[in-house]
Amino acid sequence: MQVVYEDNQILVVIKPHNQPSQKDESGDLDLLTEVKEYVKQKYNKPGEAFIGLVHRLDRPTGGLMVFARNSKSAERLSKQLQSHQMQKVYFAVVEGKIKYQSQSLVHYLKKDEKNNLVKICPALEEGAKKAELMFETLERNEKHSLLSVKILTGRSHQIRVQLASIGYPIYGDMKYNKNATKGNLALWAGKLEFTHPTTKEKMVFIASPDESKKPWSEFNISKYFVR
Repeated sequence: MQVVYEDNQILVVIKPHNQPSQKDESGDLDLLTEVKEYVKQKYNKPGEAFIGLVHRLDRPTGGLMVFARNSKSAERLSKQLQSHQMQKVYFAVVEGKIKYQSQSLVHYLKKDEKNNLVKICPALEEGAKKAELMFETLERNEKHSLLSVKILTGRSHQIRVQLASIGYPIYGDMKYNKNATKGNLALWAGKLEFTHPTTKEKMVFIASPDESKKPWSEFNISKYFVR
């Protein structure tokens, strides 16, 4: 865990790849527990520190997350998330030289809880949830393409499933890319924008993935992470 910003209302951190956002059946150390322990130790708080989980990232996804340090801030940030006032931009490297410069995708998704898999299904199927996203192609080479992605709905595995459905699965995706080999999923929450819950100041945070590692190293990543 890397702390990007903190005050008495919020904490912005970078979630490493392959760490759960909150406790799951794996029993592995999750980010929420780690943030609570960080606050407890740093500020010498008795008992368990309150930390509000405002949003989540899939376990394989790395990048920026904001946590609330009290219930009022958690409520206000959650309202921003629900009303789409909190903006998140993801960066993804997909397989293939994508033919679209920009595209909006709308599907209906259904999650198989038992196998932790999401599939595209008819709109009227029981349990179907609408999923919308927009992406822009930033760079291409013969093997891969670099995209920026904005989601309009927060569905589990949404970006991974929707991009795979149009023939461009994400590099390193062991669930939805049949040609993937072991390694980090090339999906990164690189920009986070919201209004501070008490000061009302516009907060913008930017963090890049590891530019030295494939497939990010195939592109000029740094140019997209300049304030």
